[in-house]
Amino acid sequence: MDRFTIFGKQSCGFCRRAKEVCDIRGLAYRYVDIEQEKISQADLEKTIGKPVSTVPQIFHGQQYIGGYEALMAFLDGAS
Repeated sequence: MDRFTIFGKQSCGFCRRAKEVCDIRGLAYRYVDIEQEKISQADLEKTIGKPVSTVPQIFHGQQYIGGYEALMAFLDGAS
């Protein structure tokens, strides 16, 4: 299974939960703190390819998944 990439920020509860789910399930992931890395909303929108207003924004390999709920749906479908 490809690695997940989670774009988030420290103050976001759903971002923390996304990381926890990956840890609990033993999934490889890379967490990118958008505030620490100084990634603007415009930069994130360019990466994703559409307007975004919330985090987390999650990829599986090169495939865009969406936010936390989309991650859970993706993982439940992959099991």
